[in-house]
Amino acid sequence: MNANPFLGVCFHWLGGLASGSFYVPFRGVKKWSWEVYWLVGGFFSWIIAPWVIASINTHDLLQVIGSAPASSLFWAYFWGAMWGLGGLTFGLTMRYLGMSLGMAVALGYCAAFGTLMPPIFHGKFVSQVLGTTSGEVILVGVLICLLGIAVAGMAGMSKEREMSDEQKKATIKEFNFLKGILVATFSGVMSACFSYGLDAASPLAVLSAQHGTKELWTGLPKLCIVLLGGFTSNFIWCVLLNIKNRTGYQYFSSEIRSGAPRRDEENILETAIDAPGEEVAVQAMVANAVAVERAPMLNNYFFSALAGTTWYFQFFFYTMGETQMGNYKFSSWTLHMASIIIFSSLWGIALKEWKGSSLFTRMLLGLGLFTLVFSTIVVGFGNYLAAK
Repeated sequence: MNANPFLGVCFHWLGGLASGSFYVPFRGVKKWSWEVYWLVGGFFSWIIAPWVIASINTHDLLQVIGSAPASSLFWAYFWGAMWGLGGLTFGLTMRYLGMSLGMAVALGYCAAFGTLMPPIFHGKFVSQVLGTTSGEVILVGVLICLLGIAVAGMAGMSKEREMSDEQKKATIKEFNFLKGILVATFSGVMSACFSYGLDAASPLAVLSAQHGTKELWTGLPKLCIVLLGGFTSNFIWCVLLNIKNRTGYQYFSSEIRSGAPRRDEENILETAIDAPGEEVAVQAMVANAVAVERAPMLNNYFFSALAGTTWYFQFFFYTMGETQMGNYKFSSWTLHMASIIIFSSLWGIALKEWKGSSLFTRMLLGLGLFTLVFSTIVVGFGNYLAAK
């Protein structure tokens, strides 16, 4: 199949839409602790969806994985586990910075490291990127993407200066710019490990094609291994929190026990590090209530499954887009990150995170989004030059 960079850009936009939207269904989860709904959603993200969809769309999945080089499987799994550490702190980024600014900062780091490190590691950066016109155009697109992320970050800082404490708490209950930036840096750098995992798993795509899988779907087996690593680190941490917070019963029982932290209708997404604070105080106040509090189990499982499956589809479309990028597959990471920030920022606007900000701040945000959209067009054009 011949490369089609502009079709690849469209696939990456669809992936960005899925990634920028997956947090929204979690808002429908009631009275569950962070570690419970995160692990339930993650089971669909990292185990069920990748294996089911790869089994349907590829040939001889188990044989392909079984015949892959052990080193490729190990590094794909390892980098997936390292990516999981970045994902664990991603919720904390959202908690302190909100969806728009949090994703812009964290994914800025993720875009830079995830795009540039693979070609540098393989020794192709000078010859393939700097040494060709198409590579130079793609690099310009990457730089434009980083500029767009910086402008979006400036909009977030401008919003912080303009909003009162009451306004900040009304939309982002624990807004803290300094803490948020520190956590976003760690989360972004570690989250770039997903790109390294996909690169390490490249032999799986080759083997899948040899077994008769259409090129569009050859990246799906890679996700099975990388996401298994991510599941491992997230599973361990969530189980530790289940033990520490005594919340393991919530998977099976709808009755909320006193002192057990959980997510209320009004509360924002939990974090993996200091979960939970406000929820404990709320629970303590109702501990002596006569009425038994119950979690809506069916709804919680449904919304967690929906969030997890939506999350998976970002990389489902990512692997499809990657097959259209020819020799410049590394540029897929930039396209993916830019698309995520675009759609997550639009969700932030829809959820009124920018309510109360000035016209100047909203114009900065608009400029940042326009720059990000333009960067995806430039990267796509660079890949088009390479495909000619």
